[in-house]
Amino acid sequence: MPDAPEPRDLDSALALEDPDRWMSSRFVSDRDARSDLVVLYSLDNALAAIPRKVSDPLIGEMRLAWWREAIEGLLKDGSTRGHPVLEALKACRLPMDTVASLPDRRIADLTGDLEDEALLARIDETDGVVMALAALRLDPAARVEQVADAARALTLARRGQADRAAVSHILKRGRRALASLPVLAFPAVAHAGLAGAYAGGGRPGPIRRRLVITTAVMTGRLL
Repeated sequence: MPDAPEPRDLDSALALEDPDRWMSSRFVSDRDARSDLVVLYSLDNALAAIPRKVSDPLIGEMRLAWWREAIEGLLKDGSTRGHPVLEALKACRLPMDTVASLPDRRIADLTGDLEDEALLARIDETDGVVMALAALRLDPAARVEQVADAARALTLARRGQADRAAVSHILKRGRRALASLPVLAFPAVAHAGLAGAYAGGGRPGPIRRRLVITTAVMTGRLL
């Protein structure tokens, strides 16, 4: 069984482990929706960490299978195996059929690096789906294609697979789609505004993080 996150309070754990998405979630006024995003991001972080932590793909597949079976058990009989993420997921208003597919979507991450269109397709199936789930939770009118380039830019930048020029190009390309994203859904993508800071190996500090995310939410744009 994977280690339970510490501290057990998921919100506090997310603030430490994933301050970008945690900060974006602070701009969700609906308490239940904000809580659901915290659970979604906590699950995603647990799954995404597996390929980074294992050197043997078979071990990675076994750990992802644990999560798949655990979510299936949750849907079947409410079993949570005592894991805080599963406990919290039990009360979430998320499309659970898609949530249940998240562990298998990470299996491809165990096979090594990809390039070009294959890499973008993998991002769409993982980080893009999670960002879309968050946006849809905030506003059912949100669409997957509206957030695709935001997810691509941020993931490529954080992995060091795109420089500032490439990130800027992706965000510019996705600006028209984001312009039609419902206002309520924008906190699901606001942290993608940090892609430029991550490009080239950078890392935004807490002040810059707060400024970029706040500006993105207030203007409805990723600068």
